[in-house]
Amino acid sequence: MKRIAAFLLVAVCSTGLLTACGASEAPAEPPPDPPAGVSVSLAQWRSDEPVHAIEVAVRNANDTPVYFADVQLVTPSFQTLAPKRADALLKRTPRTDLQIPYGAANCSPKGLPTLQPATVVAHLRTGSEPLRRVVFKVPHPDPLLTRLLRDECSAFLIKEAAGIEFGTDWTQVGEVMRGSLVLTRHGTGVVAVQAVGGTTHYIATPVKKSKPLATLEAGAQKAEVALELTPGRCDPHAFAEGKKAFLFPVRATIDGGDERVVIVVPPKPLQERLTAYALKTCGIGG
Repeated sequence: MKRIAAFLLVAVCSTGLLTACGASEAPAEPPPDPPAGVSVSLAQWRSDEPVHAIEVAVRNANDTPVYFADVQLVTPSFQTLAPKRADALLKRTPRTDLQIPYGAANCSPKGLPTLQPATVVAHLRTGSEPLRRVVFKVPHPDPLLTRLLRDECSAFLIKEAAGIEFGTDWTQVGEVMRGSLVLTRHGTGVVAVQAVGGTTHYIATPVKKSKPLATLEAGAQKAEVALELTPGRCDPHAFAEGKKAFLFPVRATIDGGDERVVIVVPPKPLQERLTAYALKTCGIGG
């Protein structure tokens, strides 16, 4: 009888009709809702721009500390990167910034895309609770992500038609560095450079004063913008804090359309030449 009873129990368990057969159910995953009183928003400091990063600004209105193990931005508008380790224990705080990188914008040659909703995903724990995955919804449309997507995809559209780079021939004439920006054909369309802006360190002055400064015609392969650079600031503090010293904004159009901004960065050897020139011209150093 005992053998028959054991056989019947095994048979019933194998059919899944009896839940108490020794196999415990997997514990349910906790909901991804953020802890009450904990919220996030997005921001970007000037030092974040050159490294393609943003700040996740965390606010904790509770007395219970919240530990953030990692943080990640998730949105169809930008490529999703791996979570960034945070290892941050946040007590009651009006705002604490956690820096994370963000992926390249998902752009299209057909035009500027519309920003898609975004979330901030984090693994965190409140007090002594277990670590869990939490999803913070970013209010849509977020103004920072809207600007980043617009700027990056505007540059993408220009670069699809033509590359814009610093020329290799730069010469110091008196207290001025003279050279050029070079437009090189990549795709189709008439590309016209409308303006070249300076940076925190350098004043950019086009030699040609009329607009456009240069035009890459539909059948042309190359065009140039003659340019002069001079130091914008000569105080030592400016040189020490040169996070955006070489991010030159160039405004350009395709086939007479809206102006787009492309950030053009000189190659490292030219950056070193420009730094040495500016220090000498400003009378800083030996």
